[in-house]
Amino acid sequence: MIIDLPETTVSKISRSLVDVREEGGAVALGRVLTLIIVSSGGVAEEAIEAANDASREHPMRVIVLVAEPDAAEPRLDAQIRVGGDAGASEVVLLRAYGAAASNAESLVTGLLLPDAPVVAWWPGRTPGDPASSEIGKIAQRRITDAASQADPAAAVARLGGSYSPGDTDLSWTRLTRWREQLAAVLDQPPFEDSPSTPLLAAWLRLALDVDVAWAYLPESEWASGIKSVRLRRPGGDILLERPESAVATLTQPDQPSHELAFPRRSLRECLAEELRRLDADVLYGRVVTEGLELLSSPAS
Repeated sequence: MIIDLPETTVSKISRSLVDVREEGGAVALGRVLTLIIVSSGGVAEEAIEAANDASREHPMRVIVLVAEPDAAEPRLDAQIRVGGDAGASEVVLLRAYGAAASNAESLVTGLLLPDAPVVAWWPGRTPGDPASSEIGKIAQRRITDAASQADPAAAVARLGGSYSPGDTDLSWTRLTRWREQLAAVLDQPPFEDSPSTPLLAAWLRLALDVDVAWAYLPESEWASGIKSVRLRRPGGDILLERPESAVATLTQPDQPSHELAFPRRSLRECLAEELRRLDADVLYGRVVTEGLELLSSPAS
């Protein structure tokens, strides 16, 4: 069900949500968090689709804020989506124009679920310091995505400078399978080591306390995220390589090679993983504030 509310106010939107709840029974009950999506450009619908999918694991209220402050006339349009149009969530889409877009916090505060944690997500353009932004200040967790920025490499380099506990970036979340597999390899004998691309390199630099050489591949050569990691050990090299976008090969000394299912993680998978934890990701914080500073420049 979709309810359009043109030229409305926050209080009218709130009353409409109550009406929806009364008409649909407990449709708005059982939500475990509020997800605020701060959208720009044309990414709102893709982000809503990912949130709807993730809501099957994390029932929530999704508030999508699309601000157009340069519009001449102040106006707030809204749309409420529930049921089949919202997965296991309820979606409130806010389009604020002109002066109505000047105070993002006031637009969403009256729509937050009471006594529920707040997660903020910027799927597109990201503020310089998410934690001090209007929306970031009211959120326990703040999700950004360096891959969606105009200069992803520069965006990753800036993560440490603005980091606050509760921040995370989907370029880190996309590394989960790589980190899990590499950690599993290093947890097997022989124990010769101390127990996105720069983030993985920074994680390895912190975890192993060794120099890490890394490089970006031209998109024309490889456009599916990380391609390979080689660990050089006295007993022989370990290579985890993804020769195609969905399959990786693990090669270890004196062992047969193994093929592993290694598809690039979808936006829905990454979002669902981040919503599983609402405390600060301490390891991510160390990687962006300490590990990145220890890395050498990428190889040319």
